[in-house]
Amino acid sequence: MITLEVLDECSPLLEVILGSPESFGGIPKKDNIFDPKTLLNVKNGSFPSEEAIKTELDAFYHVLMGYGVKVHRPEVFKSVNQIFARDIGIVIGDQFLFPQILDKRSEEQKGIHFIINQIDVNKLLKVGGSARIEGGDVMPYRDYLFVGYSKKEDFDKYIVSRTNEAGVDFLIEYFKSWKIKPFELKKSDYNPYNNALHLDCCFQPIGKNKAIIYKAGFKNQSDADWIINFFKPENILEINQEEMYDMNSNVFSISPEVIVSELKFERLNQQLRDWNFIVEEIPFSETAKMEGLLRCATLPLRRSYA
Repeated sequence: MITLEVLDECSPLLEVILGSPESFGGIPKKDNIFDPKTLLNVKNGSFPSEEAIKTELDAFYHVLMGYGVKVHRPEVFKSVNQIFARDIGIVIGDQFLFPQILDKRSEEQKGIHFIINQIDVNKLLKVGGSARIEGGDVMPYRDYLFVGYSKKEDFDKYIVSRTNEAGVDFLIEYFKSWKIKPFELKKSDYNPYNNALHLDCCFQPIGKNKAIIYKAGFKNQSDADWIINFFKPENILEINQEEMYDMNSNVFSISPEVIVSELKFERLNQQLRDWNFIVEEIPFSETAKMEGLLRCATLPLRRSYA
């Protein structure tokens, strides 16, 4: 059996699902493109190859193994993109939330069924009804659940709106011991510079009391202000629009002291070192062309709270 425990983004990682690039389907057809950054790279002829993505995910795998993390990989199904494991499941506390995601991505979930089958059935919770949630929008942090979402007008309008108000209500109903803090995100189906696909595309807590934020990714300035006040301005690293596009907020914490980051994020990585983090730099810019980076490629199952 697999034991679950995830209470935050940063405690020492023990067990994780890491996405797989194998047989991910290559260059997608237009009706199978669900975000503006992928669309841009397909149009520009710069969409990444399976070989390039494999090189990057292999580098990530070796870093995780170097820190003693138990790593699972999704089962491979032909022409199914299994790279972004974050969205297809969420561990909150000791429960595995099986979210109701974008219909055209639902096949991705079958790649982790063999892992789900190793979890106590009493710890499995399936999202139903009209609720829609993807894992990139949900962040446990101490006694909070930070949640990126879209109200009905935007959810009905944009394919990049992945978590709705009913999804927020679902979390409020089933996770009563947590404080649910929703943030409305800015969306665009066609301009990746004006789109926060998920909450982790514009915000992420790091370490014990710090955070990375792109303020313009939030539809309401008051939400960005709340985060800055919550973490305190001196503990905030603000990124600009170009850095948001490159996905600087989508790093991954192995522990409160160790962060995996893209090697080209020079300003970010230097600030992290100035804050005394150990920064494990790896190439991940090819994977980023599909509007996902390091956090997106992982689904943490267990962190240490000893």
